[in-house]
Amino acid sequence: MNQRKMRIGMSIRGHGYHPAAWRHPDVPADGTLQVEHYVRSAQTAERGKLDMIFFADGAGIRQGDNPPGSLARTGRDMIELEPTMLLPALAMVTTSIGLVTTASTTYNEPYNIARRFATLDLISKSAGWNVVASWSEHEAQNFGLETTLDYDTRYARSAEFVDVVKGLWDGWEDGALLLDKAGGRYFDEAKMHVLNHHGRFFKVRGPLSVACMPQGHPVIVQAGASEQGRELGAATADVIYAIHGALDAAQAYYADVKGRMAKYGREPDDLKIMPAFCPVLGRTRADAQAKFDEFQELVDPLAGLASLYAAFGDLSGYPLDGPVPDDAIGTLGMRSGSAQLRERMRQEKPTIRELYLRTGVTGSARIGTPSDIADAMQEWFENGACDGFNITPAHLPGGCEDFVELVVPELRRRGLFRAEYEGKTLRKISGSNVRRAATLPRAWIGSWTPPNKPARKRRPTR
Repeated sequence: MNQRKMRIGMSIRGHGYHPAAWRHPDVPADGTLQVEHYVRSAQTAERGKLDMIFFADGAGIRQGDNPPGSLARTGRDMIELEPTMLLPALAMVTTSIGLVTTASTTYNEPYNIARRFATLDLISKSAGWNVVASWSEHEAQNFGLETTLDYDTRYARSAEFVDVVKGLWDGWEDGALLLDKAGGRYFDEAKMHVLNHHGRFFKVRGPLSVACMPQGHPVIVQAGASEQGRELGAATADVIYAIHGALDAAQAYYADVKGRMAKYGREPDDLKIMPAFCPVLGRTRADAQAKFDEFQELVDPLAGLASLYAAFGDLSGYPLDGPVPDDAIGTLGMRSGSAQLRERMRQEKPTIRELYLRTGVTGSARIGTPSDIADAMQEWFENGACDGFNITPAHLPGGCEDFVELVVPELRRRGLFRAEYEGKTLRKISGSNVRRAATLPRAWIGSWTPPNKPARKRRPTR
């Protein structure tokens, strides 16, 4: 039997990852405001023994009304619960599955984030932080800015931010809390450390007012295909959430990022690369295709054009069934995603309608039977493209339930996925180890120089 097992997360944000999911008759349009909507998917994912549930997030509504009238026709990522408030509620109705959400390094402060995720780790024993450097002007305008920070500054701030958060998490050693009522000593002073960080972006004294996290550190998740994102992931991440549409691109990314890790004193298996994967399932291939076609028919053309705006600008003046203009240039608000989209256009030469329909789901979409889906996952897993997948179901809760009920048993039959959890924390489940982060290259970190400070005493992995 294959001893190496897939790591699988389930993204349960919103209505699902098809842009028209909210219009589907099986999806509650108001579900994103109901805790029960998320409870159902979280418990389903745990029933399947998946590693984690995952919430992408942004600090505001990131879509503009481009082209005009499109915003009101977009349901995905619009109105939803704040995930760091939601996850503690989900911790009360699950026992083992990891709870991972995004928190921006652009519009937060390290102390608040360190405290928030340390608290979630104590509540759940399985917290994870998806580190994101926010890119949207719409987010910036919610925080007193007219535009976002430039690309290099965002990543420099993010690198220092992560370093400070980890330093705060290391502020209390194991055994620091004595809780000695008879002797009158609450904690051991020698095991409490003041961080005293002074950097380019942050000045943070510490120590953190939360201690004794079950995992030592919450698991660090990152995303990003840029040079900066790859380097930061290789140096600091436990998991990378990647987005690739083709096997060869995923293989190249996997080899590149894993190849960067040695210079940071890390082993390749210390980092799990889990690309987005969107399965649309049916008992037969015809059933699966019919299900996908139903979603596609629900895509409003204006909403479809909005999904292309960042890469190509306003295409509303062109025939939907005509070609994408060669000179169409968008804002490129997300560099790596827009570059992939433009490359697809150059290679495949789709019509505008074909392009927005093909790009409607996040990551690598597969349509088929449970065996078809398992075949695709196995091919990537066994051919150097990933360590597992972050499932981005087309709709919720049904897409999560389909995957757990139909695909997970097939993966187990092939010896590719666990039958039971290996531990009670996300680190034990995923096999991640806490390691001291190395200094990041100054070539892209800008003028931030990590302050000289003694090596921190890392809490052991539990």
